[in-house]
Amino acid sequence: MSVMCRQAKMWAGAAAAWLVGVVPLWAQETAESAAAEVERLSWQTVVENGGWLMIVLAVMSLLTVAFVIYFLAILRIGAVTPRPLHRELVEKLRAGDVKEARKACEYRPSPLAAVTLVAIDYVLNVPNPDGMLLKDVMQGEGSRQAEALEGQTRYLLDISVIAPMVGLLGTVFGMLRAFSAVALDIAQARPMVLAGGVSQALVTTAFGLIVGIPAMIFYAYFRRRAATLVSQLEAASTDVLTALLSKKAETE
Repeated sequence: MSVMCRQAKMWAGAAAAWLVGVVPLWAQETAESAAAEVERLSWQTVVENGGWLMIVLAVMSLLTVAFVIYFLAILRIGAVTPRPLHRELVEKLRAGDVKEARKACEYRPSPLAAVTLVAIDYVLNVPNPDGMLLKDVMQGEGSRQAEALEGQTRYLLDISVIAPMVGLLGTVFGMLRAFSAVALDIAQARPMVLAGGVSQALVTTAFGLIVGIPAMIFYAYFRRRAATLVSQLEAASTDVLTALLSKKAETE
């Protein structure tokens, strides 16, 4: 009988030890799965909590990406002042082959080609062209091309300013939503009642900054890049003007 009691106590102790080891693990797994579920649900509902303003911010973020890709394509030296075209224009103009230089500009359009075209048209259509007027004509077209390059980057500036304002508008709507819930039923003024409005306020504010800050950074980068390309366009246009004036001086 004593042997049976000892065996029973031994089995009871083993069972207790197993429960002591297994139950905390099960509880930990349950807590982790619950936390993961809460996190998953919070990510699923984050856009819904932001309301319709999240759609506006999403569209603005897509526009930002589109503008960045577009500016990376156009704001480069190969698109503004192509070196092969630059060399070809200077060589042909110094050789007096103005019509061939014009064909080269038409074949490879670019800001440099546009400035050169107005200069060539002035030389071909005006008898005894004046050097100062020729310079003014080229400067006028150069200013238009520079504005076209630098002006487009301001779209990113507009987005960087408007996106945080849209987020702020969401903050106002969220706080109104929260306090309206309190005003309608004071007895239900619990955190769960206020959570929807506060969540909308925080989500829209955060996403407004998420869209606006990168847009401002890219605007600053492309603005400097455009300024550098405009300087290079001015230098290339000066070479074209010098080639035209030097040929004119030789003919005189």
